[in-house]
Parts: sequence; structure tokens; C-alpha cells
Amino acid sequence: PPIGWEHEALFGYMLVCLLTIRLFDTFFELPSSALLAELTSDYNERTSIIAIRSFCGVAGGLIMQLLVYQVFLKKNPDGTGGLLERSGWEVYSIVGAITIFTIILISSSATHHQIPYLRKAPTRKITIPAMLREVGATLNNRSFVVLAISGMFMNVSLGLKTALELYFNLYFWGLTQGQLAIMTVTGVLASIIGVTLAPIIAGKIGKRYAAITMFFGAVIALLLPIGLRIIGVMPANGTNLLFGILILDFMANGIMAIMTGVMLQSMIADVVEDSEVKTGRRSEGLLFSADNLFKKIVSGVGVGVSGVLLTYVAFPQGAKPGAVDPDLLRNLALIYLPTIGAFYAVAISCLFLYKIDKSVHEENLRILQEGVLDARTTDAQIEAASPAATGPAGDLSPATPRP
Repeated sequence: PPIGWEHEALFGYMLVCLLTIRLFDTFFELPSSALLAELTSDYNERTSIIAIRSFCGVAGGLIMQLLVYQVFLKKNPDGTGGLLERSGWEVYSIVGAITIFTIILISSSATHHQIPYLRKAPTRKITIPAMLREVGATLNNRSFVVLAISGMFMNVSLGLKTALELYFNLYFWGLTQGQLAIMTVTGVLASIIGVTLAPIIAGKIGKRYAAITMFFGAVIALLLPIGLRIIGVMPANGTNLLFGILILDFMANGIMAIMTGVMLQSMIADVVEDSEVKTGRRSEGLLFSADNLFKKIVSGVGVGVSGVLLTYVAFPQGAKPGAVDPDLLRNLALIYLPTIGAFYAVAISCLFLYKIDKSVHEENLRILQEGVLDARTTDAQIEAASPAATGPAGDLSPATPRP
């Protein structure tokens, strides 16, 4: 950010940057997410694909975080450097931007060979009112609605957690940057375990119950250490025992959190066929874009709530680790626990209303396949078919079989 600007000008500068990032990120993220439903319709294979994708996202983020602690913003023995060093952030931002741009190009080019196997987009004319009615009908899917609401509350919680995580690690637990780096490496290991177990557990008990179980476990792992510290049963800061407990808890939370994310993305993909059966239109782009839009709308709410909590407890600006009043940290924890717990409770509760399991998904595929076969009974029927007869789905032909 420019040096010497007033707070109002800096706010405007950061807002423009944020909106620009969100805009261009959307151009990549939405088509990339929607592509999942077209790569495979298999109930379990979708979970495997999204597990790999989630691992790359989490592991990549954790590796960059490790570079922050150990390279770009490493704290030097003489006390210089560290997380408050401006020049370190400048170098990190340049490396991060180049890395993101390169990975996006690799990901996009690596999926081009799938284009011949994708469904053909329908060619038809439609008025804006008719389009809006179709959008409303598509999004008015019970399973999608509950997933979207759950995702919104989960994103608010994640925003709050992410914004305050560094405060709790540095001030509440008194961890050093070296210990934070070790926890980051542990997070990569947790991601590997999580993406390996996600398809297995989803295949055993189904995506919905797997998501609910893992979600609940992740929340417990996130909040339990703070709760135990409040009641005075956690080891003192600076001890190896405390750090060992936090490492195990961090790994447990990471494993279950990434499994939850994998399940939820795979569940949204299964809504595509359910919606197609009900509306006659295949709308993976709309469903994934709407889900992402709703999450982006509330993505800043959690960060805003974190600011409110820090202001409420009068957290000092520029505070050094070990120099913050313990009562102030306790008050922050007492407000943080019920606040984030309530958001997560709503997110988990919504998942009980999701109705698409493996049997429902396979029945949807059967109905769609029989519909295709019926529409192809004779060449004459195909040639005689009009947009009104075939419905708004347009081209009903399936994707070209993959070798």
C-alpha cells in the first residue's frame, strides 16, 4: 500500500484491490469448479477428484505460509524481520502473484484435452425474463439451498477463524515463528491424510453423514483447546507439552476440515443431475457460480466480525507477543468461542436437510439416460424435435465417451 496516505484513502485503495482480485479470481474459479461435474458422473469418483484438487489448494497455501515464516518474514536473531516487516511482505506479494498466475495457466492448459468429451452447450434464443425464471427454478433445489446456506455460514466462520488465528497463536498460546512453521508442515501432512481418507469414508457411510461427522469433529478440535485453557487445564505457554498438544489438535482439525470441504464440493456436483431431472436443464455452471457467489458475498463478514471482537476487547495495535494483558486475551476467547460456535452450528445443521445419497444419484443418472434413449428412438423424431419439444435443455446428447 502507498506510504503516507490517510486511512480513508488507504481503505479505498484496498477496496479497489480486493474487488479486482475477486473479479478476476472468479473468471478462473467458477469454470474450474463447474468442470468437476462434467469430468465424471460417478458418485465416488467425484469425491476422489475433488479430494486431489482440495489437497493441492490446501498444501499450496500451507507451503506459501511456511515460506512466509521461514523465508520472506523470518525473524532474525537480532530481532529484525518478522511478521511486521513491511519489505518482507512486498517480496512475498510478488512471488505469490507470479506463483498464482503460473499455476492457473498450468491448470487451465492441462484440462484442454478434455474439451472433446464435454457436453455440447445448447444453442437457443431466450429472453431475459425467461432466463431469470430458469435461474430461479434451477436454484430452487432443496439440496442446493441447504448446501448454499451451510457454505455461507461456514465461510463466515472461516473468515473469523483465519483473521484471529494468528492472534491466538502468537498472543494466546505464545508460539514462536519457528513453531508456527512446524505446525504448517503438520498441516500439509494432515491434508495428505484427509484427502486419502475422504473418498474411503464417503464410500462407506455416504457423503452427507461423512460431511456432518467430519465437520462436527473439526469444530470440536478447533475450539476444545481454547475452552480447556479458559477453565485452566491446559499446560503453561512455552512448554513442550503445550506445543505437542496443539500439534496433535491442529492435525486432527486439518484432517477433518479438508475432508469436510471435499464432501461439500462433491455434494454440490451431485446436485447437477438432480436439478437436471427436475428442470430438464443441465446447469453445473449456474449451480457452482451461485454457490461461489453466495460464499464470496459473506466472505468478508467473518473478517468484519473479527475486527468487531478485537475492538470490543480493546486489543492494542502493534502489540508484541507476551506483552498483552492475559485478562484481555481471556475476554477475547470468551467472546470468540460462542460466536464462531454459533456460525458453525448453523452450517452443520443445514446439512441434515440434504437429500441426495448414492441411491438417489444413481436413480437420477438412470432417468437421464433413459430420457436420452427415448429422445433418440428414430432419426425422424430427432429431426422433428423443436426447442419446445426437447425443452430448454437443448442438445440432449451425452458427452463423448472417454477412452
